[in-house]
Amino acid sequence: MSNSREDIVETEVPVWQLAIGMHVTRLDRPWEETNFLLQGFIIQNEDDLLAVQTQCQTVFVEGRVKVVRPFPSSKISSAKAGSKKTAESAAPSTSSTLPKKRVTYINKVDTRREVDRARVHFDQAKETAKSMMAGIRLGRMLDMNRIREAVDGTVDSVLRNENALLLLSRMKNRDEYTAEHCINVAILSAAFGKHLGLMENEIRVLALCGMMHDVGKMQIDDAILNKPGALTPEEFAIMKKHTTYGRDVLVALPSLEHAAVDVAYSHHERMDGKGYPRGLPGHQIPKFAKMVGLVDTYDAITSSRVYDKGRASMQALQIIHANKGKQFDEKLALEFIRMVGIYPPGSIVEMENGEVGIVVANTRDNKLKPSVLLVRNSAKQPITPFRQINLSNDAKDASGNLYKITHEVPDGTYDIVMSEFVERGYFGTKFSSDADSDSGSSPADDRHGKS
Repeated sequence: MSNSREDIVETEVPVWQLAIGMHVTRLDRPWEETNFLLQGFIIQNEDDLLAVQTQCQTVFVEGRVKVVRPFPSSKISSAKAGSKKTAESAAPSTSSTLPKKRVTYINKVDTRREVDRARVHFDQAKETAKSMMAGIRLGRMLDMNRIREAVDGTVDSVLRNENALLLLSRMKNRDEYTAEHCINVAILSAAFGKHLGLMENEIRVLALCGMMHDVGKMQIDDAILNKPGALTPEEFAIMKKHTTYGRDVLVALPSLEHAAVDVAYSHHERMDGKGYPRGLPGHQIPKFAKMVGLVDTYDAITSSRVYDKGRASMQALQIIHANKGKQFDEKLALEFIRMVGIYPPGSIVEMENGEVGIVVANTRDNKLKPSVLLVRNSAKQPITPFRQINLSNDAKDASGNLYKITHEVPDGTYDIVMSEFVERGYFGTKFSSDADSDSGSSPADDRHGKS
């Protein structure tokens, strides 16, 4: 803490401990790297909280605030060993949920290069998911070798550059929701594990859990599973059984990681104990089940289903944020929000000058300034040819003004359908552009191994 000449006291606070009403005076990064209009503001609502927690790790607030911090074990002497338990017991119950970051990953290739390979893995995984679901319906034993191969391919792609598959995961086909949902949850789970710094073998297990989390739904009657309207209480009671069915299917498989069984059985449990099927309290929910439960919710909200229209990513994150600590583990929820960012790959975004584009890739250090493929002019008419800009390089429009994103719009807005752009290859290497790469280097730099 530090006192200014006016005796104003500031406290550095982790963003997950912020609350409505706090006066934010400083950030852990320059103000111009954020989308905050004022240098200093009062957190007035959940949207303000979400904005801070998405863009920062810690901030300074006015006044003295009690901050709960884990006691650094390296600084605890044997003489103070007894105090360690006391310090840890003061931390929130979720304090042990976040794994200690062990690996720092960097993207090995440019997004455009990876998209071509990622598309092959995505299509393979989609066919595998369809086969897996059909096999369960027919009572056949699952081909785990094929499933692992598909999952490993997606994980390999995420480890090279997660932007490519995150972009492809935004392709939404309502008629193929169940299969696509399995793949998307696997992709997002792998990206989440990478963001948290999990070991590679843990990321592979987590992605496998994501791929298989909903296998029990194949034993639910189609009339209920794909009902266009709201389920009756009786129908919802049947739907909830998919977690138990999933456990029963997976526990019978030889040599399957037990984590996959845990996730299939527990991904609908809630931190407040109001989930199903067992109503577990938060500390009893397996870590991977908490993580996949988050991812499952996000992908479901952003997907169009027979009974609901898909919503923009930011809306999904706001729902997750509003339910942190109740439905979702608070720290995991904030880390997931931070990973996805305000404008994830595949987002359709509108600029201040009215032009519209699709986010191609994000950089970890500045997710407010992604690479964007511009596809509509200010009158919302198609641009010919499409062109890619990198906002982190201070790209300017024809009037000399810096491009700045104002908001995201849902898939299909202004006749922009993500899947059509992917099918036509606009995000791969076949699309020629003068745009910069993800890292801000030019195509010539990439050829010299600087990507």
